[in-house]
Amino acid sequence: MTVPGNHVSTLTMTLRWGDMDAYGHANNTVYFRFFEEARITWLASLGVGGPEEPTGPVIIKTSATFLKELTHPATVVVETYADKAGTTSLDTYHRLVDADTGALYSEGYAKIVWFDRSARTSTALPDTLRALASSG
Repeated sequence: MTVPGNHVSTLTMTLRWGDMDAYGHANNTVYFRFFEEARITWLASLGVGGPEEPTGPVIIKTSATFLKELTHPATVVVETYADKAGTTSLDTYHRLVDADTGALYSEGYAKIVWFDRSARTSTALPDTLRALASSG
């Protein structure tokens, strides 16, 4: 499958021994943690949405397709893509691949809504993110 959107970030991370479950592979929640870390690192690199800022991202929908078993030891690369931008939201996609072989472990999705932390409501997506979004 081709991941939609514009490639905006790549982050390399290591699977920890404790990330594995009783079946001897990475627990499904670990994939979501990898996607989350990649998203937060990407947004921080842009200087938007930090915890001290009045606005920031919240996730209203997320999903993952698990394609290949991930076991320790492993170094993975999370590729992040920005797709369609709405007034207050941005569709993002992720690919989780093996750093050495390029094997695809998982594909993921998260819909980000930009959130005003004091008003507790959605607010306009920053222009910085809108500019990175796919036009299609």
